[in-house]
Amino acid sequence: MPIPLLKYAIDKDVVAFTTTRNGGVSEGNYGRFNLNPYCGDSPAHVKENKDRLCAQLNIEEERLILPHQVHNDASLIIDEPFFALSSQQRTAALEGVDALITRQRHTCIGVSTADCVPILLFDQKQRVVAAVHAGWRGTVKKIVSKTLETLFSSFQTRAEDVKVVIGPSISQPVFQVGQEVYDAFCEAGFPMQDFAYPQQDKWYIDLWGTNHYLLDKAGVPLENIQVAGICTYQNHEEYFSARRLGIDSGRLFTGILLL
Repeated sequence: MPIPLLKYAIDKDVVAFTTTRNGGVSEGNYGRFNLNPYCGDSPAHVKENKDRLCAQLNIEEERLILPHQVHNDASLIIDEPFFALSSQQRTAALEGVDALITRQRHTCIGVSTADCVPILLFDQKQRVVAAVHAGWRGTVKKIVSKTLETLFSSFQTRAEDVKVVIGPSISQPVFQVGQEVYDAFCEAGFPMQDFAYPQQDKWYIDLWGTNHYLLDKAGVPLENIQVAGICTYQNHEEYFSARRLGIDSGRLFTGILLL
């Protein structure tokens, strides 16, 4: 049975998607489809889920790339020499990485989320793709801006050629944070009067809006930005939400593949 995918229309030669909780073999709060090997799920279940998705995408198992994210702003370019590394060397290279970039065909790069914001980038002229993990910490560190800067410098990408998807993640009405998080955004220069409102000594921050703001500031045309508009917290039966299920739970995989 095919793994259900939320698919995004970007380009006829690009497959862009987010998994849901459906399909696969994981159990409990990991059920049923979890690809992330770093969140406590059974390794056997993770491997089976990965094998099923690779078969569906018609790619080799080693061509499904998932980093070990740490809420920072480091990115990694996946090129052909990466695949010449041993399995252990590839795992080490993916440690502490929150964004992946590639122009390799038949290679699916992606990020794991369960309330954080997954962002896909596609340079339609240079045929380069990127997948970005932007939780609130990564957003404060402007990881999507830095990933774009890497595209600009390493691939001669132009902002006007970039198409973007902001995938399922926690929405502003339920993203409640303390003063220290609000202050971090202010110190980073975000115009928080546009992206936050207070309620009972807490702040409610718009992560979709703050990342949209960074993309706009980088020169990406607004008409090139798709926002899924799906809140993981409010739709936790369909999409993993760490705030609902706890950190010992599954993760969504938001991936992009050049055919």
